Amino acid sequence: MSDYKAFRVETQDKIAHVTINRAEKVNAMNADFWTEIIDIFRWIDETDDIRVVIVSGAGKHFSSGIDLAMLASVGSELGNDVGRNAQVLRRKILQLQASFNAVDQCSKPVLAAIQGYCLGGAIDLISACDMRYSTTDAQFSIKEIDMGMAADVGTLQRLPRIIGDGMMRELAFTGRSIDGEEARQLGLVNRTYADQQALLDGVFAIAREIAAKSPVAIRGTKEMIRYMRDHRVDDGLEYIATWNAAMLQSADLRVAMAAQMTKQKADFAD
Repeated sequence: MSDYKAFRVETQDKIAHVTINRAEKVNAMNADFWTEIIDIFRWIDETDDIRVVIVSGAGKHFSSGIDLAMLASVGSELGNDVGRNAQVLRRKILQLQASFNAVDQCSKPVLAAIQGYCLGGAIDLISACDMRYSTTDAQFSIKEIDMGMAADVGTLQRLPRIIGDGMMRELAFTGRSIDGEEARQLGLVNRTYADQQALLDGVFAIAREIAAKSPVAIRGTKEMIRYMRDHRVDDGLEYIATWNAAMLQSADLRVAMAAQMTKQKADFAD
């Protein structure tokens, strides 16, 4: 692994722990963040002995969202021509979207562990993760509305499928903050924990449980769930039939069945 400026990446028990590592800046998402996250998730996808990913934030907060200094630097690229300015801004927005698309499209399950602030762009990030967990006192807010803009990096596209359309609209239109307990009630997070250490212990326990499963089966399950966001039921049934025509020939199926019959722990190849 390379050294990163905005992240710390560690591996243990077939889990990649990706930590936003700018605690002194409330883990604001600077230019390094947006480029490095693509490299990190490409590496994770290509590394067979990584089976699960945990995304967290160093220090007291998960992330305060996009770094305002970065927004200012984008503004400095604009000139007097509206058409050319629009092209510059559109290109930049698509670049930022690609960063969280890399998270969404990762073939391994991605779990977010959230404490403190989870604001603006941080909501875009956790919306691209498979599951979300938080401390009870975490603070979530779609802050873009208070900056005079519409969220444009994935929140408005992914969040309705997580918490439902009506609540997403309320949070997006008002920008109001919700705590971890309300987030759990809405389905934004699966579970809450009393403090940051309990959060990490709990999320790592879930990640280790997932990592012990067949990586072929986990990848197929994630791919089918992701595919069904944008397709009809009959499309999904056709796809899983084609997918499993190959994947059911994997040795993992025999290993899993033998483990079930002997009541022993299965040991799957990467």
